[in-house]
Amino acid sequence: MADRVVSDMKDLDYSKAYRLFYPAVPVVVASSYGGTVSAMAVVTAVSVSNVPPRVGFASLQTHSTYRTMLSSRSFSMSWLDRSLAREVELLGSKRGKGVTDKLRSAGLKHGKGRVLEVPVIDAAVATLECSVVNVAALGDHDFVVGEVKAAYAQPDFSGYWQFKRYRPILYVGSPDRLRMYDP
Repeated sequence: MADRVVSDMKDLDYSKAYRLFYPAVPVVVASSYGGTVSAMAVVTAVSVSNVPPRVGFASLQTHSTYRTMLSSRSFSMSWLDRSLAREVELLGSKRGKGVTDKLRSAGLKHGKGRVLEVPVIDAAVATLECSVVNVAALGDHDFVVGEVKAAYAQPDFSGYWQFKRYRPILYVGSPDRLRMYDP
C-alpha cells in the first residue's frame, strides 16, 4: 500500500476539532416541568441504539433546557424545515432563564406529545418523544441518552428522507451562520 501524502494539509487547533463535523442538521430538544417549557437547538445529536431505540445529545449543564429535562426526565427531539430557520436561530441565541415558554417566545406553536408529557412543535417534520435513561459527564458537556417512546414524521419520510418536501436546516458553526439545504 502506498504511503499517503498529507503534506498539503494544514495543522488545525485541535480544541476546535468539533467544527469538522459541520455542517450539521440541528434538532430542537424541548422539555417541560412545573409550568415552564424549555427548548434549545442542538447539533450534537445521534442515534445510539436500535434495540432498544435510544438517542443522545450533548448539552452544557448551564442550559435551562438541560435542567428542565433533568427535572421532568423526558424530552422531545424535533426536526424543522428550513422555512423555520429564523425560529431555530432564536432558540440558539436567546437565553431561556426567566422565560415561561421558550418555544412560543421563538414563534413556535406546540402541543403535548402523543405518549409522554413533552412539548411537540406543531410545524415539526419529525418528532421523537424520549424518556431519560442516562446522563454522563464528558468534559464541558454532558451527554444525555433517551429511550424513544414515540416517533412520527411527515410522509416525506419513508424509511429514509425523500427530500421532496423537507429541506433541512444546515448549521455551519454559529447561530448567525445557518445555511439551507437546497439540492
